[in-house]
Amino acid sequence: MLDPARGYDLIGDVHGCAHSLARLLEQLGYQRHAGVWRHPQRMALFLGDLIDRGPRIRETLHLVHDMVAAGQALCIMGNHEYNALGWCTPALEGSGKQFVREHTPRHERLLEQTLLQFEGHPADWQDFLGWFYQLPLFLDAGRFRMVHACWDAGLIAALRAEHADGRIDEAFVKASGVPGSFANRVFERLLRGTDMRLPQGLTLTSEEGFTRAFFRTKFWEDNPQTYGDVVFQPDALPDEVARTPLSPDDRNRLLQYGLDQPMLFVGHYWRRGLPAPIRPNLACLDYSAVMAGKLVAYRLDQETQIDPHKFVWVEVEPPEAPR
Repeated sequence: MLDPARGYDLIGDVHGCAHSLARLLEQLGYQRHAGVWRHPQRMALFLGDLIDRGPRIRETLHLVHDMVAAGQALCIMGNHEYNALGWCTPALEGSGKQFVREHTPRHERLLEQTLLQFEGHPADWQDFLGWFYQLPLFLDAGRFRMVHACWDAGLIAALRAEHADGRIDEAFVKASGVPGSFANRVFERLLRGTDMRLPQGLTLTSEEGFTRAFFRTKFWEDNPQTYGDVVFQPDALPDEVARTPLSPDDRNRLLQYGLDQPMLFVGHYWRRGLPAPIRPNLACLDYSAVMAGKLVAYRLDQETQIDPHKFVWVEVEPPEAPR
């Protein structure tokens, strides 16, 4: 699937920022020939979340799709592509739902820009929904791995037994609408990551106005002691919660991606500041592009540990990001 003679440029969540993506590709040495961005020695690898939020979602999808079709890129699925499939896929009979992803105001708000920008292009949208099924949920290249949010070795091994190449089908999406099912656990863990319930019935309200009783957690910490040791999201925990010790049950539920594992690249987590490794074998490439952040790539060659000097990015400016 991957040519060991090529270098790879891993690219974080684009979210409809097509002009910024073109600028990043140009900065990485890609040129557009016959309508496709190409590089003579390198290939682009996208971490998912191409859609939603930004002003050029349709343009982004065409750009990446055409690169993949021409053998110039690969792309894995993000939670926003899965959300789109769930929104459009009828639920299993007897589930009590009409669609896998219920048509609530919150869910509609997340998909709003995508649906709006495809409003006059229904056939195009159906084609892209079909293409989303071609996006694997993970990529394992031996010395490096990609997954949108979290590498769960047990779930990935079980998924491979059913879908060896990591590509799922409509039946799998339908099954994911059942809470606690295998398909549901796969999507929740690989595409959304790990989380933990806040203690004492507390809730948090994000910058976007969503209220949650859970917070996103690290899946690699070796010996965490407090809630603050495992939080991994833009919204900080209140100080008194961050200082609260983890219970033995809390600690047992955490995953551990060890330092002896291959390099792992994820998106999803809306980071800020200067792009840098989280650990020698772990990097997040989502730096909040569509929220006036950075669209980030990592230039991977033959190294086996992540080099802090090989991150490349462009600042995302209006109108692709609000200020």
